[in-house]
Amino acid sequence: MKAATYVLPLILLLMLGLSPNPASAQTVVDNDLTEQAAEETDSAPREDASIDRVPRRRARNVDLDAPVTPNRLDEIQADVDNQIQQGSGNAQTDTIEELSVMPHVSDMPDTPTDPFVMLDTEVYAGTSARLAWEPHESFAGISAPTPVLVVHGVNPGPVLCLTAAVHGDELNGIEMVRRILYNLDPNKLTGTVVGVPIVNLIAFKRASRYLPDRRDLNRYFPGNPTGSSASRIAYSFFTQVVLKCDVMVDLHTGSFYRTNLPQLRADLRNAEVVNIAEGFYETAIIHSPGAKGSLRRAATEAGIPTVTLEAGEPLRLQAEEVEHGVRGVYALMDQMGMYRKLRVWGNAAPVHYESRWVRADSGGILFAAVKLNQVVAQGEFLGSVTDPITNVRKDIISPYNGRIIGMAVDQVVLPGFAAFHIGIETTTDNLYEPLPPLVPPPTQPDLEDDDQDYDPDSVDNIENS
Repeated sequence: MKAATYVLPLILLLMLGLSPNPASAQTVVDNDLTEQAAEETDSAPREDASIDRVPRRRARNVDLDAPVTPNRLDEIQADVDNQIQQGSGNAQTDTIEELSVMPHVSDMPDTPTDPFVMLDTEVYAGTSARLAWEPHESFAGISAPTPVLVVHGVNPGPVLCLTAAVHGDELNGIEMVRRILYNLDPNKLTGTVVGVPIVNLIAFKRASRYLPDRRDLNRYFPGNPTGSSASRIAYSFFTQVVLKCDVMVDLHTGSFYRTNLPQLRADLRNAEVVNIAEGFYETAIIHSPGAKGSLRRAATEAGIPTVTLEAGEPLRLQAEEVEHGVRGVYALMDQMGMYRKLRVWGNAAPVHYESRWVRADSGGILFAAVKLNQVVAQGEFLGSVTDPITNVRKDIISPYNGRIIGMAVDQVVLPGFAAFHIGIETTTDNLYEPLPPLVPPPTQPDLEDDDQDYDPDSVDNIENS
């Protein structure tokens, strides 16, 4: 009875994934399992004792279309209590052993693919799993683990990572990740797809672009484990998730009452990045090295070719933009040989090696006269700003030949407000100098200026993602 007193809470804690430490309980369990361990050792294949094996959790196979499996702890405890009242000591032991079996862990298929390891968890081939990334320690009881969805294919291949809501007010990417991950069949997948629907969960809960301290998380990668809160979050995500991937697509929308034509931001000096961008088809490609501290730039510099997919505007779910993004990612997976899906092949996407924002020179109410994806000529009328008090109207004229790839929605604006984003017709001659050799990020990045903040209107070529 005394042994059962220690074993019962230990079994329940183990089922919750916890690691109890009381020495007395551990001693009882070790004594009880000595004979069983010896038998398993005799029958198991011998391994090199010199190889250190890091213990990991084993992710259960989850049908991502099914509801989350409820926690059965209360049910198990009730059953155990009932058996204790009705049975003998032997019956108690038998009941605990029976209920401690994890019925939701299925037998894994025999495949040539090794388990995929992320966040100290093994995901077996041909299965899907929900993992949890915890950015940093917080007050007990208010920690908010961020869901990470993983679909691990039956055949070995690249690891594609899809990230959304690095800015908490950008919703279209969240829906893209959901549609893609929940419709992948791991038995037809080559490689692995990792989806993080909401990277910046703190900002998402506040319906805000920024963290509570007004820092833009997408200006702090690859982060610093001893820096500001934003830098610590960035470091945790970069080291625990990003560095486990081979290719990345970071999903964004326009910012602050602006909308974007579905477009790819990519550093076209990098051949691997170019191949990813071209895999989307029918999506405009904008050359951009990426803002310092952005996830895309940090990942690419770390040797993980990354593009940013911009589509639509913040604080809205837009069906057409979401569908465009989903088709583009499926097209990329098709080109990479990861997943075959029936679709109609489109035309090659337009490529813009340079882009500029056209600004309002006066304050008032903005009225646009052009639409996204419209081709405009130098001197063409783009819209007007009307002073609601004096009724004075100022026209906005295009200084470039190009295509409208982003624009502000009609609203009240101040002088200098970025109103129309034009992809300019240029050539590869306008690209920057060749990239330096790729080097891995330092394990201890230099401390950043904790007071830095990013003003999306501070430059002509807005890096608003």
